Amino acid sequence: MAKTALAAQPANENPNTGLNQKSRSKLAEDLGKVLGDTYTLLVKTHVYHWNVVGPVFLPLHELTEQHYKNLFQAADDIAERIRALGYPTPLSFEKLESMTQLNEETSKRSAQEMVKHLIADHEEMARRIRSITASAAEDEDFVTHDLLNGRLAFHEKAIWMLGAIVA
Repeated sequence: MAKTALAAQPANENPNTGLNQKSRSKLAEDLGKVLGDTYTLLVKTHVYHWNVVGPVFLPLHELTEQHYKNLFQAADDIAERIRALGYPTPLSFEKLESMTQLNEETSKRSAQEMVKHLIADHEEMARRIRSITASAAEDEDFVTHDLLNGRLAFHEKAIWMLGAIVA
């Protein structure tokens, strides 16, 4: 029987790119947590996008759409970086949920409350990402460092823009 095009295990789980296994393992684990947070915030942002009402409906509806699209792309970029480090990504949403520090949405909220919760989540993500970015720099993982710097810039800008809507 011929070999299938897709193997069950990737051919190179130990890439020789100049990062030692211990660094790659820790960074992949940390990125998994960022991935879990990103997915949780993505879902919350999308739910708020669908359910926002009131005087700030249009600007918040449009901003949350921009944000959930950005977060969706970010999740893909983060997952691909985990794979490039030689590690698998979480295989279920349940596993992703277990890795997040953020809380999913379970209650109906006013637009003001939605913004407050989104700001708090973006702040939490910025703090987590900042600490992992420092680790990536120490390990000379410049690719992860650059990826996380971009994510940090997004979250800091989101905090500012969300706050400006309800100022």
